[in-house]
Amino acid sequence: MKRRKFVQIGAMSLGTLSSAQWAYGTKLKVEKPAWLSKIIQQNDQDFPRYEALRITDLKHHYFGGFRDGDDIPNPQTTGYYIVKVACAVISPESSLFESKAHVEKAIQACQCLLKMQHTDGTIDLLSTNFHSPPDTAFSVEKLSVAYVLLQKNNVDNRYSSLMNPLETFLKRCGESLVVGGVHTPNHRWVVSGALAKLYQIWPDPRYKARAEQWLQEHIDLDPDGQYTEKSAGIYSAIINKALISIVHGFKKTELLDAVRKNLEMTLYYVHPNMEVVTDASNRQDKGGINMFENYYYGFRYLAILDKNPRFAAMCRLIEKAYFPRIGTHIENFLDEPFLWQELPAGNSIPTNYVKSFPYSGLVRIRRDQWDSTILINNPNFLTFHHGNAILQGLRLAASFFGKGQFQSNEIKQVGDTWLLQQKLDGPYFQPHSKEQIDPSGDWEKMPRSNRKQSEIQYLETSIQIKETPTGLSVDIDMKGTDGVPVSLELIFRGDGKFEGVMPSGKESNAYLLKEAEGKYILGEDRILFGPGKAEHKAIHLRGGLPFAQAPSVYITGFTPFRHQLTISSK
Repeated sequence: MKRRKFVQIGAMSLGTLSSAQWAYGTKLKVEKPAWLSKIIQQNDQDFPRYEALRITDLKHHYFGGFRDGDDIPNPQTTGYYIVKVACAVISPESSLFESKAHVEKAIQACQCLLKMQHTDGTIDLLSTNFHSPPDTAFSVEKLSVAYVLLQKNNVDNRYSSLMNPLETFLKRCGESLVVGGVHTPNHRWVVSGALAKLYQIWPDPRYKARAEQWLQEHIDLDPDGQYTEKSAGIYSAIINKALISIVHGFKKTELLDAVRKNLEMTLYYVHPNMEVVTDASNRQDKGGINMFENYYYGFRYLAILDKNPRFAAMCRLIEKAYFPRIGTHIENFLDEPFLWQELPAGNSIPTNYVKSFPYSGLVRIRRDQWDSTILINNPNFLTFHHGNAILQGLRLAASFFGKGQFQSNEIKQVGDTWLLQQKLDGPYFQPHSKEQIDPSGDWEKMPRSNRKQSEIQYLETSIQIKETPTGLSVDIDMKGTDGVPVSLELIFRGDGKFEGVMPSGKESNAYLLKEAEGKYILGEDRILFGPGKAEHKAIHLRGGLPFAQAPSVYITGFTPFRHQLTISSK
């Protein structure tokens, strides 16, 4: 850092801190830390990118607003610009400190926001939701903090011309949030958190009363420590932050217990390359690539509040892995000097464990630089990561009456083995009895459920997964009807290279494993797998899921299909 700046914490700043912080007797740091100065400077670097999205045509209905990457003017990008300007102009470390030109652009953006806002106070999320109270709340969560930052620094009414339209926008939002509904479980807490933010600025009793209506439904945290949507990649972190806002605004410190439990669980959802385990999610992040930047605020808050060494260690890991990403919380860092405190000592999170999360339907195994996830109710029933070499899914299918894609509805532990099972049947159907026949011959009026079954075929699959010194063994036993084609699919991720496999003759990145061992190598990391079996080339079977459009290796055979697959880090 080139220079150090000191700030005085005024009455408003102290007022935004939670009573829980004072209860712990934490001494506030008044000097901005170097990491925050770095984030402020990073914030400055975003402005050229935003400038390219700005609508500068004076005749355009949304002049002063901002487009997204699809060239659609929208309130989210427009609102984020206002937040970024607020964070820059009040920070002496910023090259845009007290920039009148940027304040003027933010005023224009705010006037555009008012045009985008509906008469009921809501805004749209143009990709899916219209007149949306929850998406209004997401914007309020950030813009309310921007307002507070401007208010704290409004010397000689320097920022009043921006604060006035922003106040109008936020109060109109509040009118929508005191009556508006939600779509999903997390929306209840996002709306309540936004109401808490508004309540801290304008203590309208309706804000608190509406939040209480949602809060009386109780926080939907299961015994594993996960919320209903199981969205480890997106919404769990959002809920944690919303609950902390409710703690601040409405002094409900008991809600921090839910945040603590979720963050403790999340320590076991860390891949060696610092990605989030997303495979059990019920939302759009399922199986996706997500990082931990949105968790940083919650981990830092409770690391300091509770003096929690593991949470502090997680903060350090996030900073090391992708520091620029934590700038997404810049407005909170500037608004809450409590977060400027040094993290407590702590340099490690769990990296050597086997842990079951039955309510989330998964088992996590991690051994330092490799980890695996076993899943129920998921055709990708196993993943394996070794650094950046990633087996993102192991799938098994049989061409059994169009329904042979394997997935298990439970995981059983038998000693040191994890057991997945599935039973299928494939019947044929006899004629209806004469009195049951529809005179018009309408097939739908002669349901199968009323027909006798015959020639019933069966397929039973048992998969036993056991840890080895360097990975896993996967014992597959599929039996019942003989001669059914089977395809075992290993789906990898990235631009690594294969060894020991042969082209499938299908897609260019689909291969067969005939040899004793195959390898997938990405940089310094590798995954070894085998032995192979290639009794046929029907890798995509009727009733199985379509090709994953990723580098994939297939092991094929026929029932009875017995195969022991070893997956190893070395």
